[in-house]
Amino acid sequence: MTANPNPPSENSKQVSLQQIAQQFMVGLQQHFDMLAYSLASRHSVREEDYVRYAKAPLIMPVASRHQNFEQMQAYAGDLMLRQVIGDILNLSVTALNNAHYLLALVKVTHAKNEVSKDSQEIAQRSQKKFISAQLDYKFNLLEQDYGVLCEMEDSITSLAFCMHALVKQGGQVRSAQLDSNEELVVEYKAVRLADGVDAVEAAKSKKSLNAKLSEQRKVFRQGDFIAFSDTELQLILVSVAAFADSLFQSVDSYAKNFKSPN
Repeated sequence: MTANPNPPSENSKQVSLQQIAQQFMVGLQQHFDMLAYSLASRHSVREEDYVRYAKAPLIMPVASRHQNFEQMQAYAGDLMLRQVIGDILNLSVTALNNAHYLLALVKVTHAKNEVSKDSQEIAQRSQKKFISAQLDYKFNLLEQDYGVLCEMEDSITSLAFCMHALVKQGGQVRSAQLDSNEELVVEYKAVRLADGVDAVEAAKSKKSLNAKLSEQRKVFRQGDFIAFSDTELQLILVSVAAFADSLFQSVDSYAKNFKSPN
């Protein structure tokens, strides 16, 4: 649904797919930057700085339970892992919810630019049902109601299993999280450089590089503990951009190819 050069009537308004997609991507970039900052901070902190800040107030809630630097490093890493995966899932759900609302508006307005108050109320009722649905059912609804298949659906579902393992199972994978191959697989996008190009040097280079996106797989089996490297977390977060972009393109295609039932 795109901008209309004609002003909308008093009881109607316009919804811009481009604006919603842009706002989502800007927010995603902020999450990426915050992750990079957090990683840099965590790896730069020194033990003497931790001790100095811990002692600065001259009092602690329970000094006998004070954790040393190594213990806090491990705790901070575990906390960051849960926070990042939680952020990734929340961002993915936001993209799904945004896409569904736009699809519902297209369907109820027959792909017209202006959205009347009545049309908006119908779309909002559909949206309320969608928002309350479980993650896997959201994917089913998009396919059943609008014929939209979501790229990376399996990986996002796998991340939800990872989060469950982290929160409920001490981070250990159990049989309930495994697929028919006895695996829990998270796929994500990664940059593949030309042969002979060093990744560290490539990051410093200002020249255009011969690089392509490729698929990577992180596989867990029963008994494994959920763990990702710093770069893997960053790439999984970046992969949400590919997921959202594909989703918003599906909305655009649905609107352009929509055929009124009348």
